[in-house]
Amino acid sequence: MNWTRTAVAVVGTGTLWLGGPAAAVAHDGARGTRGDPGGVQVLLNGAFDNRPGELIDIDVRGLRAGSGASVTSPVFDRQVRLAPYDDAGDTAATGPDAGEGLHARPAISARARPGTYPLRVHAGGRVVAEEQVEIRAPRRPEFRVGAKDDVLRPGEQLGVSYDDLYPGETGDSFAVASPLLPAPVPLVHDPRGTHWNNPRMFTALVSVPPDAKDGTYKVTLTAPDGRRVDEKPLVVRAARAGDSDYVGRARGPAFFPFDGRPEAARAYGHRVPPGGSVNVLWRDAAPDPGEDDRLTATSPAFERPVPLRRDDSKASDGDDPRYYGPARVRRGLEAGRYPVTVISHHGRVKRTGHLQVTGATVGALAAKAVGDDGPDPMAIVAGTGAGLAALGVGVGAVVLVVRRRGRGRGGPDPGGGCALRGSW
Repeated sequence: MNWTRTAVAVVGTGTLWLGGPAAAVAHDGARGTRGDPGGVQVLLNGAFDNRPGELIDIDVRGLRAGSGASVTSPVFDRQVRLAPYDDAGDTAATGPDAGEGLHARPAISARARPGTYPLRVHAGGRVVAEEQVEIRAPRRPEFRVGAKDDVLRPGEQLGVSYDDLYPGETGDSFAVASPLLPAPVPLVHDPRGTHWNNPRMFTALVSVPPDAKDGTYKVTLTAPDGRRVDEKPLVVRAARAGDSDYVGRARGPAFFPFDGRPEAARAYGHRVPPGGSVNVLWRDAAPDPGEDDRLTATSPAFERPVPLRRDDSKASDGDDPRYYGPARVRRGLEAGRYPVTVISHHGRVKRTGHLQVTGATVGALAAKAVGDDGPDPMAIVAGTGAGLAALGVGVGAVVLVVRRRGRGRGGPDPGGGCALRGSW
C-alpha cells in the first residue's frame, strides 16, 4: 500500500478530506492514480488505446459530494463535472461500492489526435489527482459475421456486429438479412454490454436454423433507410466423418417407469400395458448445437411423438447430457414389441429400441404384478372396491402387498403369493 501525504483544503463552508492511505489500483483495463494523489484515488476504465468518440469511465474516491470536483484533459471538448453515481445517471456501477464516490463517463473528442494526454482531477481550486489517457487513430467502419473463416454448424449461434465509430457516420438502427434467416435481424447498441465504451457498436446474436443446408450464404447489412451497407459470406456445413462432432456418442433409446428414475432405464425388456405411460431416455456425449429443443421419440405404440427435454437436475451431474420425456401408450393396442426411434445430429444418427406392450390393461395389472417393471422391489396396491371394503369394515387401513415374481422363466415366486397386512 502506498502511503501519501495528508492535505486539508477548505471549500466554502465544508471541509475536503484528502489524507490517509490510497492504493493505486489497475485491473481489466483500468488505471489507478499516478504520482502524489493527495489521498484522492482515480480509476480510469477504458484509458488505453481510445479512438475519438469512445467513452472513458472515470471513478474518483476520496472526495465528498458537493465539492465541485471536475476533470479536464486536452482529449475532452470541455471541462467534465464529477457527480455522485446516482446524479451522474450511470447505472453501470455494481457491487459494494455502487453509489459511492464521484463519477463521469465523457466521450473523447472527435478532433483528438493520436498520442498520450494528461487527465487532471480538480477540487478546492487545485489539482488533486492526475492520470494519462492514450488516443489512437480512427478506424474505418467494420462489419463482422462470426469469426473470420469460421464454419458454422446448423443450430449454432453467431455474433454479428457493426462498428462505425468514424467521423461522419450516422444512423442508429441497422439490420442483417440473409437467405439463411427467416426474417431480418436488428442490430442494437447495448450501453450495459461489453462494448459500453463504443456508442456506435451495434450487435446481435443470430441462430443458424437447425435444418439449414450446407452452403455459403450472403449476410447483408442494411442502414435505417434500407440501403445496403456491407455484405459478408457465411459458410454452413453439417459435421462429416472425421470431424470431432460427427455423430457424438449417442446411446438409447432406453425406457424407465413413469414415476421412476433415469438411472433405472434399460434398453430391452421394459414392459408396459396399453394405456400406460413410460419415460423414453436418450444420452449423447456431444449433442449438436440447438439439439436440446428438437429431440423427439416416435413410435406406432405412442399416442403422439414425444419431445425429449434436457435433464439439468442435480442427479444428472457427471453424466453425459441426457434427455427424456413421458410417452402414453395407445389404448386397445395389441400385445407385442413396438419400435421406438430417435433421430439426432440432423439425421446422421438414427437409433431404434423396442418396447414390450403387454396384453393386460392398466386396471388388470393393478391386481397382478408384471415382471420387473419398476425400481421398487414390490408393487403396492391400495385396496378399493366392494370386496376389500367389506374386508376392512370396522378396521384400520388395509394394504395388499403383492410380491414380484422371480426373474426365472416359469418359476413361482419363492416367497409364495401375497401377504395381507393391516392394523386392526
